[in-house]
Amino acid sequence: MRVMILGAAGQIGKMVTNDLLAQTDFDLTLYGRNVSTRLADQASNRVTFIDGTFEELDKIKASLANVDAVYLSFVAGDDIIQPLVKILQAAGVKRFIAANIPDLYQEVTGKFQKWYRENTGIVWNTPYKKAADIIENSELDYIILRITWLYNQEGNTNVHITKKGEPFVEAQVTRQAVAQTVVDLLTGKLDYHRESLGLGEPGTQYSKPSFY
Repeated sequence: MRVMILGAAGQIGKMVTNDLLAQTDFDLTLYGRNVSTRLADQASNRVTFIDGTFEELDKIKASLANVDAVYLSFVAGDDIIQPLVKILQAAGVKRFIAANIPDLYQEVTGKFQKWYRENTGIVWNTPYKKAADIIENSELDYIILRITWLYNQEGNTNVHITKKGEPFVEAQVTRQAVAQTVVDLLTGKLDYHRESLGLGEPGTQYSKPSFY
């Protein structure tokens, strides 16, 4: 299996790369700005580097040969998602996992709602909601990941997954947990298809993230 990571040089992109190399025998195509130098320590016969931006759609399209799944490790608006979905469908790529943020469906509730909306805004009236709509209306075997506020903690992969239509109450989650969730979705350990999933850390129904 070959997985393409778009935005591979970001923090979670790097973690997903490390976890996939350690936990699977998948081949990886790492795409992003200057990834061949920024991620040079990952060079191996399982890794292909492609330097490019999200706007260079021809470059992405040319790199999709033999790619089975694509993970977008970047919260993109509809300006990026619309043409990207088109080229993924045209290339025959089925599995698409895309990062996004909570409150696309006004699902953030509980103590966290006030702080979240004050600091994030009205998410359901943004390009991020338009992007989610495009993905949900596509033919792809998609997963949208609505990821709450992020922090790092080695070894902490605790995650509570909620589906679209369920309340979202968690104030924080680790990047390590998000990365492991992506890996588990790609390996089939987590069996979700054409779903919008909320990712939060169990027990963090706070009024705001603990690190604020």
